[in-house]
Amino acid sequence: MPHKPINFKEKLSLFTEQWSPKVIAEMNDYQFKVVKLQGDFVWHDHKDTDETFIVLAGRLRIDFRDGHVELSEGEMYVVPKGVEHKPYAEQEAQVLLIEPRGVVNTGDEKGRKTAENDVWI
Repeated sequence: MPHKPINFKEKLSLFTEQWSPKVIAEMNDYQFKVVKLQGDFVWHDHKDTDETFIVLAGRLRIDFRDGHVELSEGEMYVVPKGVEHKPYAEQEAQVLLIEPRGVVNTGDEKGRKTAENDVWI
């Protein structure tokens, strides 16, 4: 079996669509997903799991009903399970998400920004 590192820039160069996470690796039941974000997302939560955002490039703001957190390149934030949140990026942000396999990007809020799940690149 060849040993090869996963290169984030290489993986991010393989797609252009926004708000559509792509799986690049799995560890136990957790998936590592890269995603490009720009503009406003939808209010949602994940009732059964935390969600980790790691900013690889750009800036990301995560709004909460009682405030927000701003992330720059090289920073991360863990949204606790059940906490309603809404990501926003004024300019494109490239983000690594870490979450359990099967998590839908919009939680229970199905709509036009709900991405196909478990898409590998």
